[in-house]
Amino acid sequence: MINQQLINPKQIVVVGGSDDIHKPGGKILKNIIDSNYRGELFVVNPKKDNVQDIKTFSSVDDLPDNIDLAVLAIAAKYCPDTVEVLAKKKNTKAFIIISAGFGEESEEGAEFEKRIVETVNSVNGCLIGPNCIGVLTVNHSSVFTTPVPPLDPYGADFISGSGATAVFIIEAGMKKGLSFNSVYSVGNSAQTGVEDVLEYLDESFDTEKSSKIKLLYIESVKKPKKLLKHASSLIKKGCRIAAIKAGKTEAGGRAASSHTGALAGSDTAVDALFKKAGIVRCDGRDEMANVAAVFMAKELKGKNIAVITHAGGPAVMLTDTLSEGGFSVPEIKGEKADALLEKLFPGSSVANPVDFLATGTAEQLGEIIDACENDFDHIDGMAVIFGSPGLFSVKDAYEVLHEKIRSCKKPVYPVLPSVINAGEEIEDFLKKGNVNFPDEVNFGLALTKVYNTPSPADEYVEPSDIDVKTIRNIIETSENGYLDPDAVNTLLDAAGIPVVQEKVFDDAAGIVAWANETGYPLVMKVVGPVHKSDVGGVTLGIDSDEFLLSEFERMMKIDGAEGVLLQPMLQGREIFLGAKYEPGYGHIVLCGLGGIFVEVMKDVSSALAPVTKGEALSMIRNLKGYGLFKGVRGQKGIDENVFADIMVRLSALLFHAGEIKELDINPLLGEGAKITAVDARIRIER
Repeated sequence: MINQQLINPKQIVVVGGSDDIHKPGGKILKNIIDSNYRGELFVVNPKKDNVQDIKTFSSVDDLPDNIDLAVLAIAAKYCPDTVEVLAKKKNTKAFIIISAGFGEESEEGAEFEKRIVETVNSVNGCLIGPNCIGVLTVNHSSVFTTPVPPLDPYGADFISGSGATAVFIIEAGMKKGLSFNSVYSVGNSAQTGVEDVLEYLDESFDTEKSSKIKLLYIESVKKPKKLLKHASSLIKKGCRIAAIKAGKTEAGGRAASSHTGALAGSDTAVDALFKKAGIVRCDGRDEMANVAAVFMAKELKGKNIAVITHAGGPAVMLTDTLSEGGFSVPEIKGEKADALLEKLFPGSSVANPVDFLATGTAEQLGEIIDACENDFDHIDGMAVIFGSPGLFSVKDAYEVLHEKIRSCKKPVYPVLPSVINAGEEIEDFLKKGNVNFPDEVNFGLALTKVYNTPSPADEYVEPSDIDVKTIRNIIETSENGYLDPDAVNTLLDAAGIPVVQEKVFDDAAGIVAWANETGYPLVMKVVGPVHKSDVGGVTLGIDSDEFLLSEFERMMKIDGAEGVLLQPMLQGREIFLGAKYEPGYGHIVLCGLGGIFVEVMKDVSSALAPVTKGEALSMIRNLKGYGLFKGVRGQKGIDENVFADIMVRLSALLFHAGEIKELDINPLLGEGAKITAVDARIRIER
């Protein structure tokens, strides 16, 4: 648990501090000194009386009492006893262990780690690490790495599961003008992980004083529900969060017996969690730095962007990127556009992109930005591309840009690509607290990710007519494994999910009478084999008693056949709905169009249960084949609201039947407002 002794310690001891600033113990001490730490600072080093002009003790036993924070830069084998003395005798409540050689390396190291955690927990203390680079707050710089960024209360809070990656992301961010408020490198997360630091940032959040930008680098989501809870809470309080989750692929794969099992892996769960929380997911360090820089601009309230440029090529590439990402670069025209054009050099264009030529001046740039801010109401934000051929200084243009970024209500995004020709001017621009996007396409991609990331999901409201008693009765009286068709249909019906009328037969008695009562044409499916189509276990269009009996006889000879299932043959487009339980996360719900769309194209959307109506509609609209819901070439579409309601009902079923591990409803047949589950399989496991 994060405590004040870690955030704002009155005393710090560096155990293993030295004069050699090329070693971790020496560098971490120097960083603390250079950051103008205002509390008492001590060093433990058995070979020195004085280290970097700081009072030095030969043993932790000799330290004064009440040491708030201990930073350990000693061999792993010495850490457990050192922590014991500090915690039990010196009232130390916060520890940063930068040393390696713990659980990441050996069983012996894991034992050291376990002992340390037990000791720290016994005094209600906080442990960061081991195997980390340390912690940066506005009060102290207890890290052994560089660069140490200038800390700004309104900069980003950054939590990383990897020390080296933290350094690289800091470097990438500083290069773009990104500032930081705090950095937590959690290393092995023996006691305190990324989720725990985020919990602290949420619970201590102050609307007036706290940073509103949070960055996460995660290698393993150990506490998904905690991450979801506190990320959602922070974003609802006005924060913006970007995260990298490394390790998307899963070596070797995972055996799966259903479409849902094959489609829903652990990374699908991570993706669904991020969407539900409202976290912008990034794929790399540079993208995270760009997204964080977007966060630092004023919030974009619409999707209409003015591209202001004095260079044609970058403007075209940015316009393409924005258009492909769902933005609009709308035409600017009319009397006010004509008035603006008169202020520019001949050959300029204000149609959008607004191109004021390589000879364009700082004064003209200011006129264009003012017009986009005040005269063109349909413009929501501005991207300004302004580089230099190296012939003259562009400082005056960057000064105008600096002023307009602060005075405009609409966001202004600076794209300054001349990092060599205008290097000094860009450095000066960044020192004033601005950010820069050196590459227009990468900027466009980052803006797209931010804009298209949904807000945190609303609170789930369960339909009032869910038959919980019937659901629990079916689950509690069924064996582990796949449920029989009657039980599946009863569960779906209890959740209010429309199910096709059907019946299972294991002999020919009564089959003709049922068929005539129901009416032809019918569908027959073998009961028993998992993949029915692969063994010839599905027959469509049965339209006579003779055809019915011959197919029954044939299917009962299929290896593993336990019977056949008969259904009326319905009309409509095939759609797919599934769910899979992922340990720690709960159920992932997936939807898509059926048939080839799910089997070959894997065109599916996912969300963590429970799925709200809004989330369900977003899932449907994010499908590549969404246009088919609207109807094409004279075919009737599918009512997306009805499908969304079915997903909400499926969420209720999953909540009351947590034993469901895999569920496939494939297909549902949809035509207009009529959507019916035709085939479903449910596997339970207690």
